[in-house]
Amino acid sequence: MSRQQDQQAIALAAMCQAATLVDQIATRGMIPQNSFEASLYSIFVTTPDCTEDIFGGAHDLPHNLHLGLKTLGDFIDKRRGDQNRNLINYVLSMITLQAKLASNKEMLATLGRRIDQISQQAQYFNGQDGDLMDNPAVFTHTNVVANIASLYQETISTFSFRINVGGDPRHLQNADNAAKIRALLLAGIRAAMLWQQVGGRRWQLLFFKHRVRPSLQRLQAPQ
Repeated sequence: MSRQQDQQAIALAAMCQAATLVDQIATRGMIPQNSFEASLYSIFVTTPDCTEDIFGGAHDLPHNLHLGLKTLGDFIDKRRGDQNRNLINYVLSMITLQAKLASNKEMLATLGRRIDQISQQAQYFNGQDGDLMDNPAVFTHTNVVANIASLYQETISTFSFRINVGGDPRHLQNADNAAKIRALLLAGIRAAMLWQQVGGRRWQLLFFKHRVRPSLQRLQAPQ
């Protein structure tokens, strides 16, 4: 059971990381580059050998998901008060949108095709001879982020349910920031899909915090 709990904790941490990055862009206009790279990278890992590979492998996961693991720990310990409510709303909204997406096979197929296309386009910025997945920074190139954001607008944004992002209008009205937010929301929904695939269910969130601490300790420990 601990293995499944670890996988579920990884998925929750990935949602928390995407949510935190969205909130930081909306309120501060700045985010840690490594966390941004790791979240967008996860969108393009479509056939991982294990859950950890979606976030760079077991060795790098404590670093790549540091922000998400910390945020998840804050949720459990009820730290950060009002900010937690915003982040929890983002996470729950990601889970809701993933459920809607799961029932729309045509949209899922479109997402799969377009993610492959964006990955091929990203290869241009990586250099034709380099291994794309060895260079997560390429997924945060302005053009790649814009393509991911467009994909989000053309698919997820067509649902009647929307994620309402609050923050400083100066940051929210910036086109580059808006594109980063949409790209990160897609990364969060990808993590919600992982959560469902490893047995996570919305009702479990009511009880999961009592079991997640051991998983967090294992996942944050250096490999």
